[in-house]
Amino acid sequence: MATAGKVIKCRAAVAWEPSKPLVMEEIEVAPPQAHEIRIKIVATGVCHTDLYHLFEGKHKDGFPCVLGHEGAGIVESVGSEVTKFNPGDKVIPLFISQCGQCRFCKSPKTNLCEKGWASDRYDVMSESDTRFTCKGKKVLQFMGTSTFSEYTVVNEIAVAKIHPSAPLDKVCLLGCGVATGYGAALNTAKVEPGSTCAVFGLGAVGLAAVMGCKNAGAKRIIAIDINPTKYEKAKVFGATEFVNPKDHNKPISQVLYEMTNGGVDFSLECVGSVAVMRSALESCVKGWGVSVLVGWTDMDDFAARPIQLIAGRTWKGSLFGGFKSKDGVPKLVNEYLEKKLKLDEFVTHNMTLAQVNDAIQLMKTGDCIRSVLSVALQ
Repeated sequence: MATAGKVIKCRAAVAWEPSKPLVMEEIEVAPPQAHEIRIKIVATGVCHTDLYHLFEGKHKDGFPCVLGHEGAGIVESVGSEVTKFNPGDKVIPLFISQCGQCRFCKSPKTNLCEKGWASDRYDVMSESDTRFTCKGKKVLQFMGTSTFSEYTVVNEIAVAKIHPSAPLDKVCLLGCGVATGYGAALNTAKVEPGSTCAVFGLGAVGLAAVMGCKNAGAKRIIAIDINPTKYEKAKVFGATEFVNPKDHNKPISQVLYEMTNGGVDFSLECVGSVAVMRSALESCVKGWGVSVLVGWTDMDDFAARPIQLIAGRTWKGSLFGGFKSKDGVPKLVNEYLEKKLKLDEFVTHNMTLAQVNDAIQLMKTGDCIRSVLSVALQ
């Protein structure tokens, strides 16, 4: 590549401050340093966690930044000591690293990693170090990835090499939303054949959780959302029933209790609301019900009566669907290529990076499942 070793000037959508529209700017992307990879981003999804940082978390030290963490692209160049990636490789940057060396990476019990932004900067949601500058200012790399840019630089412990035939405008969704919901059902909840499940929230993460429940062999999958237009989409992924809490004058947990003779075996909260988390727990059957928190939030405390857990329910959380990132994502790409996993059905809008604010608005109003932005030409 003619650009190797040089600063690249390219287009990116910069979030200069919280709650304001993103601005298309020309930024400078420095060459990769040791153990780093510079990636040309071809496609990116717009995920609710991007909106969370912009409109809810709003941590003052987390701006200016380039958002985006659900992308796919092609290796442009590699830094020194990188041996497993070459220019031209198709890759997915990962917001959870997998160094392979820390105590978490060595444990089969978790997909967490001690390296990278996620170990101690959950509030700011980026490392203090960055390869981006714009107008003489340092611009942070959101979740270590920043896929709302034509080029980005990522540490090799947070990059997955994928099958060369994978369509980047589809498999980008495995960088966050689809892997998160799908794995929450399979890996974290460990949904069992013949079971009854409830999924709260039918965005991309919730629909992926529905798909995970179906692939695990669940008999009843109850999809729950306050937007009735989501039911037809949920059926595509395997939902057997739909409940709109607005149609009932009693708590949703009571509705599910009556529908299921005492509660569901598994529930997954895919909204990021502490009130919905409580409802999801209280919808589980006593004795063995498992409820999983999937929606991302760090804004409020959650609450429940102790008897809910004393009576035998389990309450647990899931990050990136429990997949060890570098190992799991290439396998998910292969499952998609083998038609064992749906991705195309999540994409409701195809747009350009310059339309990113329109895509954000679509997600705010619930009028899309996933918008995929074309970023750089392949």
